[in-house]
Amino acid sequence: MDDIDQAIIRCVLRNGRATYAEIGKAAGLSPSAAKRRLDRLVATGAIRGFSALVDPQAMAWHTEAFVEVYCAGNPTPAELGKALEDIPEVVEACTVSGAADAMLYMLARDIPHLEQAIQRVRSTAPVERTESAIVLSRLLTRPRGREGALSPEA
Repeated sequence: MDDIDQAIIRCVLRNGRATYAEIGKAAGLSPSAAKRRLDRLVATGAIRGFSALVDPQAMAWHTEAFVEVYCAGNPTPAELGKALEDIPEVVEACTVSGAADAMLYMLARDIPHLEQAIQRVRSTAPVERTESAIVLSRLLTRPRGREGALSPEA
């Protein structure tokens, strides 16, 4: 991966709907060359896809929970991530140290919606059981960068 590929990736991370002209401008390429490079990045798996980031607050999802996930067997992180990706209430999922295999951050409209979403998590192979903690109030929230690390501006 060279500097041009990295510029293309930065551009589509900022705006997944960027035109080939915009991508080309960001990477110093013509629109047709930007398309070829972007297509190659997708074909090689460097870019795994494009998605819409929807603000859960815009959907009136205000109920938050942290959910510990315990799995049967020994699934890989990729297998567990794949099993959870179709549950939109799972906003973040991380493997963790300790007894649990993973920790989820979930958002839902209300308690019944959260309960239904947790039930969908529980019915997903390889999940064996969960333990949940519902957020009552937020005490501190710090801005984060794209990958979850504290941003340099913070």
